[in-house]
Amino acid sequence: MLVLAGTPIGQPGDAPPRLAAELAGADVVAAEDTRRLKRLTTDLGITLSGRVVSYFEGNEQARTPVLLEALLAGDRVVLVTDAGMPSVSDPGYRLVAAAVEHDVRVTAVPGPSAVLTALAVSGLPVDRFCFEGFLPRKAGERSRRLLSLAKEQRTMVFFEAPHRTEAALAAMADVFGDDRPAAVCRELTKTYEEVVRDGLRALSGWAADGVRGEVTVVVQGAEASAAVENTPEALREAVAELEEEGASRKDAIATVAKLAGVPKREVYDVVHVR
Repeated sequence: MLVLAGTPIGQPGDAPPRLAAELAGADVVAAEDTRRLKRLTTDLGITLSGRVVSYFEGNEQARTPVLLEALLAGDRVVLVTDAGMPSVSDPGYRLVAAAVEHDVRVTAVPGPSAVLTALAVSGLPVDRFCFEGFLPRKAGERSRRLLSLAKEQRTMVFFEAPHRTEAALAAMADVFGDDRPAAVCRELTKTYEEVVRDGLRALSGWAADGVRGEVTVVVQGAEASAAVENTPEALREAVAELEEEGASRKDAIATVAKLAGVPKREVYDVVHVR
């Protein structure tokens, strides 16, 4: 069995009760950072009886077959990452996919989540939301990703590195609008927890002084009126608007097709009609 074990995102006392038992009883513990695992087991007051292997972004692809072999041999493998739930913007997806493909049972120890915690304290709508993970590091790729979300009506949750937070917020303001409500959640559940709520442009200015720690950004979705109507005129105007904002013709057509709920070929034909 593969056990995905959620770990505290800040306070050790937030560890789910089952976590200690799963770690202590595991045949194999795969950890994103073995040093952090040692600190966690100390905090939990337990001793590991199984073997410990590292499992992080740099060795995930190579280590997955090894862990799969252990699972197929009948071992109970517990996977932990530095904080939160494995496979959510953390190592784990490859191993889960491999386990599922080979009919190995996969279960989880539910635990703290920066995504849900930030969403809950943001003060923004929570009835419908989407998690977008980390934005691309390069400015052009980041802008294209944000353009594809320009008409997204659900509340959006992003992870961001502290040194890129100002640039990410500025790019969001360029695409979503200066006054789009958002919240920057920093160091959630930790000693210096901070939640700053404002419009995107103002938040970018706030971040210009420097941001430290783990950062989660929550952004309110677009108004329903922002959806693209399925008429030739509306489709052409929407593509032109995205192109003016910096999107390529190809990306603009793909985004508008998604928003209007029509095939890309239909939008292409409308835009290129002679």
